[in-house]
Amino acid sequence: MDFGLSQDQQMLRDTVARCLADTCPLDHVRECAEGEASYSEKVQSALSELGITGMMVPEQHGGLGMTLLDAAIVAEQLAYAVAPVPFLASHVLAPIALAQAGNEQQQAEWLPQIASGKAQIAVAIAETIEARDGAGVTCNSGKLDGTALFALDFTGAEAFLVADTAGRMHFVPADAPGLEKIPLTTIDRTRSVGEMRFETVAAEPLANDGGATAARLRDAGRVILAADSLGAGQAMIEKAVDYAGQREQFGRIIGSFQAVKHMCAEMAARHEPCRSLIWYAAHAFDAASDEATLAACHAKSHTGEVYRFVARTSTEVHGGMGFTDLLGLHYWFKRIGFDRQVLGGPEAVRAEAAARQGWTRAA
Repeated sequence: MDFGLSQDQQMLRDTVARCLADTCPLDHVRECAEGEASYSEKVQSALSELGITGMMVPEQHGGLGMTLLDAAIVAEQLAYAVAPVPFLASHVLAPIALAQAGNEQQQAEWLPQIASGKAQIAVAIAETIEARDGAGVTCNSGKLDGTALFALDFTGAEAFLVADTAGRMHFVPADAPGLEKIPLTTIDRTRSVGEMRFETVAAEPLANDGGATAARLRDAGRVILAADSLGAGQAMIEKAVDYAGQREQFGRIIGSFQAVKHMCAEMAARHEPCRSLIWYAAHAFDAASDEATLAACHAKSHTGEVYRFVARTSTEVHGGMGFTDLLGLHYWFKRIGFDRQVLGGPEAVRAEAAARQGWTRAA
């Protein structure tokens, strides 16, 4: 059995890659990362024209009704270009949550806006995985209290989808009375994360499905983060190989040294199997629900380890230049670091997978 991308998916990949090559050069990434604007309106507008903002929105609400594998393909290209645009929460997780658990009014009001790129919705589900001291949101009589950390696609969001301690999702407008929004600074300046503090904040609950929607979002988010690391890792490997083929030392191209050859070969050998792992996890999300959670855990935990190695090794191949802003290698390095920890680091995700299979007790 051959498992690969369809012709349409290959076209999607190539179209997004060309769009980003035209609109998102490294100098533009640097401007966004070092400036006041968290995101690039130019890149976001170009992606919206391609229909990327509505790819996960059902067709009846103005979207394209595509699959998570399609979204993973786009995520890989966004990471390859380190594109400073909202995607994971606004255009993957939020449409999934609203389509699965939103009521008719929520779907009719917000899904078309997401599809057109007019609305950005942040998602906060970190506490359903690991809760820090003092974090967690409770719901009493339709009112939320507590703190939600690491809301994704935070800056500029018109609304938030928040999980409470029982795993139920709630819809909260950004201007809701009693809501305090605090931007958080992370190592990755190409994406936006924030903290929300709730003090008797009125919220619209999504379906009470026993946490099934939040679990679905965890699976999808982990697969997209793994795909993001795949794209960032591909870029770092290519940059290391290109540099090794140009840099001279002791009168020789450094790529001719056996040690450097081995470093590049080891990166490629660890990187390439991740592609099929991520593709299958994305495929399972839509086509094999009984395997989806474990496949997502495997993809997230394994790529977290592989791309930490790739990020470190690519930087070492570049020598002292690898740490400079001139090359900009740190943008991919930091993106991989962000992907590794968000929605559970490798250790936590492996422990979750082990408990799910009955090998250990759940924490």
